[in-house]
Amino acid sequence: MGRGERELMKEGLGVDKLQKHESFYSLGRDRLLARAEIAAERFKETKTFEFPTWQYGGPIGTLFKLEVEDCPQFGDSAWIEMDSARTAFLAVDMQVDFCGRHGYVDVMGYDLSFTASALKPVRDCLEAIRGTDLKVIHTREGHEPDLSDAPFNKVLRSKIIGKGVGIGEIPEGGLGRLLVRGQKNWDIHPDVYPVEGEYIVDKAGKGAFGSSTLHMYLKNLGITHIIITGVTTDVCVHTIMREANDYGYWCTLLKDCTGATDRGNYEAAIKSIKMEGGVFGNVSDKKKFIDAVNQQLR
Repeated sequence: MGRGERELMKEGLGVDKLQKHESFYSLGRDRLLARAEIAAERFKETKTFEFPTWQYGGPIGTLFKLEVEDCPQFGDSAWIEMDSARTAFLAVDMQVDFCGRHGYVDVMGYDLSFTASALKPVRDCLEAIRGTDLKVIHTREGHEPDLSDAPFNKVLRSKIIGKGVGIGEIPEGGLGRLLVRGQKNWDIHPDVYPVEGEYIVDKAGKGAFGSSTLHMYLKNLGITHIIITGVTTDVCVHTIMREANDYGYWCTLLKDCTGATDRGNYEAAIKSIKMEGGVFGNVSDKKKFIDAVNQQLR
């Protein structure tokens, strides 16, 4: 007899009461597994992750489908079905510090074209979805002016790789202090700047669920599916995608709408999403996404 059973016995409830609780938990588990079985059979027929109305209720927007790649096996194609009114387009850290001259990435000595390559694809997607009921959320990584929310080791590493210029300091020819809130270089790049009605979430870390209000925005907006873009693929983008996946959000990354400081890291990050049939979600691209929006939401 375990400790919990002994405590129940002391209270005069007995093992029978414990078993009733166990059957209650089993009922919930069995229902979930039954739903998964039905959805798996449907996937065999349709190759589609259908929008689970049993979980979220009926659509409040328009159901639309997006083709995703290498799912469930490499070389396969499948589709994910989303409710437009419950879908968020997330542009991660498309800031001058990561995509522009004299910003953080540039000062660190990386090839700026690897991250800046995401600017036009993200802009094209934003232009396509503006005017639809998809929600748009932009994130910005940065720290308070006194660096009270910046870990010492993060600041130290940035100073070393930046050859003496790191977080909180102004590089030669720079627009302001690197990765500090309120500075011009910290703000979102003009090519993809938010318009009225779009949301901006400021975060202090690579992730966003523990260092910002992103999760609150997603819950309050009723979001179930997230289209993920931004920089850098293997750091902030991947971290947020993993966090969102753990919270049960359906995530799809648009691979040409993201960039990294290293091509090998970018490719590895994309491939890791596709492992185990989509361990962190799915992967698609700009053309498939814009075509889906234009053909199904216009």
